[in-house]
Amino acid sequence: MESGKKKWIGITICIVLITNMLTFFGSNLISLSVPNGKVIVSKQDYNRLLDFSKMFQIRDVLYKSYDGKIDDAALEEGAIKGMTAALNDPYTVFMNKEEFGEFNSQTEGNYSGVGLQIQVKDNKIVVVDVFENSPAKNAGIIPKDIVEKVNGTTVTGKDSEKAVTMMKGQEGTEVTVTFFREGKGSFDTILKRSKIDMVTVKGEMIDSNVAYIQVSMFDENTSKNFKKKLDSLKTEGMKGLIVDLRGNPGGVLDECVKMASNFIPKGKVVVSTIDKYKSEKKYKSKGGDFIGLPLVILTNEGSASASEVFSGALRDYKSATLVGEKTFGKGVVQTLFDTGSGTALKVTISKYYTPNGENIHGIGIKPDVAIEYPKELLKLPYNRSTDPQFIKALGVIRENIERGKK
Repeated sequence: MESGKKKWIGITICIVLITNMLTFFGSNLISLSVPNGKVIVSKQDYNRLLDFSKMFQIRDVLYKSYDGKIDDAALEEGAIKGMTAALNDPYTVFMNKEEFGEFNSQTEGNYSGVGLQIQVKDNKIVVVDVFENSPAKNAGIIPKDIVEKVNGTTVTGKDSEKAVTMMKGQEGTEVTVTFFREGKGSFDTILKRSKIDMVTVKGEMIDSNVAYIQVSMFDENTSKNFKKKLDSLKTEGMKGLIVDLRGNPGGVLDECVKMASNFIPKGKVVVSTIDKYKSEKKYKSKGGDFIGLPLVILTNEGSASASEVFSGALRDYKSATLVGEKTFGKGVVQTLFDTGSGTALKVTISKYYTPNGENIHGIGIKPDVAIEYPKELLKLPYNRSTDPQFIKALGVIRENIERGKK
């Protein structure tokens, strides 16, 4: 889940002679000789530079001994990706120009690819949702399939951004993806990429009283489109609402807060974040026109990040009933740092907490009404009339509407 984008203003220090240093002002500051003069750093930062001296030594050995072409840009990218991978945090990644471009295209709502929503779980790339009429859907790919290889290259959770970039590409081109499915094992699928226009908000009236809105992810337009749909359904007679967040991997935090504000009184905390310095930031409701509307939220293990913020807030304020399966359990927030030349660093900067002070990272949110979606139904074309979770949600919302009339 992103909290926004920041500009990384940094200084790259080239140490010319590690011995050409002068310690002064006691032992707290150090002056380093660099090509254009001197740079003052703290002793702590200097010690960190020393810790990385081996990296410069290896680079020097490569230039002196390696019998082949050396690409400095490739060395730099490899070193940075190695640093982020060593953190064992699938959400902290360095994105090169191509990867960052693909990342932006998805948050903007359209791209060319195969139509998969993925999450990282136990260092595996797991399919949590498949877009309708997409190449992956037409090929029979289903939630809980695991992506093992893309064009023969093995990928794990640490390579999730790389895997996504490799699966995307020019419309009409092909990509071979190796999946693993329980009970079937590994299998290759050739997918022809197509234009994926992600309509993140879809809604309709189920009957004269009950409305249904599906939100597939939180992109830059989700809250605006959600509010438009709410207003439209209200004119059609909506007395209660089912919000379907199954397979929603999250997205932009601010969009989630705005969407939750429709149902939470103004000034109430929707979510709080606390960073490594114990600094707390509270995201508060902006208020809305649908406070008190009977509400049911559908969740499953593909509901993650911003989906869990929304569900957790509505649960804590007892403004909704959660139906389905336990959510994914991603309780951390990322920010994008622009690292120049079209690249970016996505960094986990804080943990988030529900209004009641719960961090659900690695735990998830249990539904109020637990209903499992049968595995055999995942292999069939979706049919709402046979969806036990939707059927239960419909029964609950009808009961809540009747209870509100009394």
